Amino acid sequence: MNFGIDRLLADPQLRRPLEGKRVALLAHPASVTADLTHSLDGLMAAGVNITSVFGPQHGVRGDLQDNMMESPDFTDSSYGMPVFSLYGEVRRPTDASMTTFDIMLVDLQDVGCRIYTFLTTLLYVLEAAAAHGKSVWVLDRPNPAGRPVEGLTLRPSWESFVGAGPMPMRHGMTLGEMGHWFIAHYKLDVDYRVITMDGWNPEEAPGFGWPPERVWINPSPNAANVNMARAYAGTVMLEGTTLSEGRGTTRPLELFGAPDIDAKVVIGEMGRLAPEWLEGVILRDMWFQPTFHKHVGQLCSGVFLHAEGPGYLHAAFQPWRLQALGFKAIRRLYPDYALWRDFPYEYEFDKLAIDVINGGTGLREWVDEAAAMPADLDSLTLPDEAAWIETRQSFLLY
Repeated sequence: MNFGIDRLLADPQLRRPLEGKRVALLAHPASVTADLTHSLDGLMAAGVNITSVFGPQHGVRGDLQDNMMESPDFTDSSYGMPVFSLYGEVRRPTDASMTTFDIMLVDLQDVGCRIYTFLTTLLYVLEAAAAHGKSVWVLDRPNPAGRPVEGLTLRPSWESFVGAGPMPMRHGMTLGEMGHWFIAHYKLDVDYRVITMDGWNPEEAPGFGWPPERVWINPSPNAANVNMARAYAGTVMLEGTTLSEGRGTTRPLELFGAPDIDAKVVIGEMGRLAPEWLEGVILRDMWFQPTFHKHVGQLCSGVFLHAEGPGYLHAAFQPWRLQALGFKAIRRLYPDYALWRDFPYEYEFDKLAIDVINGGTGLREWVDEAAAMPADLDSLTLPDEAAWIETRQSFLLY
């Protein structure tokens, strides 16, 4: 199959509207062609007049590990054009940076989750392009988590850098498709086009969104593989808790744990509470010792999520519910556990991080309400999911 960048570089007719234009590229380390040439190098070799480069969270070079670690602007050492950070002093393109191009090419590998900030960066770019009369092209890439939809819809007034609009946690769309939805939802007047993929089949095994013939490159430092991308709509919630999400290990955001829980007992309680929420994945109790971040240097009892191999059932796997169930099990087993982490999260200073992540208080309140059962969370979530599936239908390109 071919990604958007592959089709653009292979077809002079697709590139023709770029002739005589100043072109910007929004990219990161996973912005590569089928033969692993970086998109910037491929576009320059094809004669595209790249006049500026933009980088999202973690930077064009993908060198910064954690949240709220900002990247500076700099000058590209190979080609000499300015590189503007959209996760530094600013998160929206400045007026000055918008004068450096006529058309922006967006070539970002996403992981299909509302909280992954590349989605919000696309919205901010579209809004700036509308204000400045610029064009935006998305060079589309797969959603490695596929088409399934899961999670509560972000509530009004809960918009943030990890909440670009009223969608569930797992939206099941590509960036190109999401751009069309942003434009319609926010009524943006912007020249927008998508260079679509050729041959993407998100319902087909074994990839279910990620074509197995394509090499996986981390789009952010802790997005190490497809298993992480599948689990992320659940495991990202760990960032709002005192539990480790595995930062400081070689498999971040594929596990959770802490020194003061018994993972085997937690898995058992999860299965007792809602066995149907554990379908399609294998949970393995294990041990780990983070070399940095939460619980650094401490031996942690952990739960590893295997959304891979013969035990993986794509249509059944529900990472958001599974992680919520992990929280519920810990709350039931350890009623006084200090589960929620109170700290500034993605530039939100007056709300609990777990609520910012979920776009509202519903998930946390369900976990903390002793009488609340899995069916109660379903009663909140199922209508949101059904509404989104209907809403997104007209924006799907594949």
